Amino acid sequence: MTGPARRAPRLFGRRSWAEARRIADILRQETIGGGLLLAGAALAMAWANSPWSAAYEQVRAYTIGPTWLHLNLDMATWAADGLLAIFFFVAGLELKREFVAGDLRPPRRAAVPVAAALGGVIVPAALYLLINRNIQGAAAGWAIPTATDIAFALAVLAVIGRFLPAALRTFLLTLAVVDDLLAIVIIAVFYTSYLAPIPLLAALLPLAIFTALVQRRVRSWWLLLPLAVTVWGLVHASGVHATVAGVLLGFAVPVMRRRRTGGPETGPGLAEHFEHRFRPLSAGVAVPLFAFLSAGVHLGGLDGAATALSNPVAIGIVVGLVVGKHIGIMAATWLVARFTRAHLDEGLSWVDVLGLSILAGIGFTVSLLIGELAFGAAAERGDYVKIAVLSGSVIAALLAAVILRLRNRAYRHLHEAETADQDRDSIPDVYQDRDRVDRAPGHHVDRADYGRVDHARRRRRNRPA
Repeated sequence: MTGPARRAPRLFGRRSWAEARRIADILRQETIGGGLLLAGAALAMAWANSPWSAAYEQVRAYTIGPTWLHLNLDMATWAADGLLAIFFFVAGLELKREFVAGDLRPPRRAAVPVAAALGGVIVPAALYLLINRNIQGAAAGWAIPTATDIAFALAVLAVIGRFLPAALRTFLLTLAVVDDLLAIVIIAVFYTSYLAPIPLLAALLPLAIFTALVQRRVRSWWLLLPLAVTVWGLVHASGVHATVAGVLLGFAVPVMRRRRTGGPETGPGLAEHFEHRFRPLSAGVAVPLFAFLSAGVHLGGLDGAATALSNPVAIGIVVGLVVGKHIGIMAATWLVARFTRAHLDEGLSWVDVLGLSILAGIGFTVSLLIGELAFGAAAERGDYVKIAVLSGSVIAALLAAVILRLRNRAYRHLHEAETADQDRDSIPDVYQDRDRVDRAPGHHVDRADYGRVDHARRRRRNRPA
């Protein structure tokens, strides 16, 4: 007797209600952060190309910090090494939560964004190296066009893709988070110019204490913050880029909720608690300030910009971001679909994946960071990198806007179906039909969601008229 036919898996299927709600909150904060990031970058560009450009350079070069700890750093370095450590701490929390307790825990769900992120790193790097194969010293910048800036991308979506289905937004967010992890590995392995083993080994002690405390669900900031700063300082002193400390600290935080013996869950996991606290600081302060202190570059008029963009380094970056990103992501996604015999969810097409893959070519924050590590912020190539990253990101945003706007009517219909709430209990109807969710191939069924849905229904039914 043969069993029931196994349904083919779907790409970009609907997630659980709890995950959809959490992702929506993250995207809302990142979208606001993206607007602040663009404002910071625009202000930096305007100031750097104004008659007061010398004052901007003085702000960037202003040093502050204790000399006896070798932390008397200029403001630009504090932004790159300090503020972005907060950004990578949040990225570490998000990545761990996705793969430990999120909807990407099943390998079949994780395969698509992981493969897409890998493709979006390998192909741009290969194109950059191909274009700069005979240019002395240019190979150091191979990783610049491999990054995706989720805040910038979501700021663009807020303008041109308000009705983009939640599954596609989630795919873009998850791809960018995996991309951040790959970026930090690249920075640690390929952009460590020197290594002092004693501070690096010494960092393991406060990191171990921090890990032990958070595993016991200790939340006292006065205890955890000094340990985190000590880990950061020792990693910085070791020669490894200090943002690596942020990821290590994020990975140390437990994701799963704590349970009483034989009892119910006692509250949200510590990773979720820290993410809720630190994401606004990352998206609203750390990344915009980094953009302000890093994006300012003197263009020298149209002739200066044209000269910069004709440099092979700049060409490699623009081609990597605009062409390499979408080729790598599209090819990897198609291969996963081909070998798993998966098909796109109802209402979606490969044009949608194309639009998102081009949008992933917006590589602002981490691309600028890697550019500074590769060529230095003050060198001539450093200016070329900034102009190329800005140009490639803008081109990718414009191309993605055209493609996604062409599909706006279809997105509007999908959005209306996803947000319909006829019983007005604040839970969309698509997440309340148990039979439909159970039957949906590739959909993750969260029994905890069912409990929350039933509770909301009972509460509304018992509410006084």
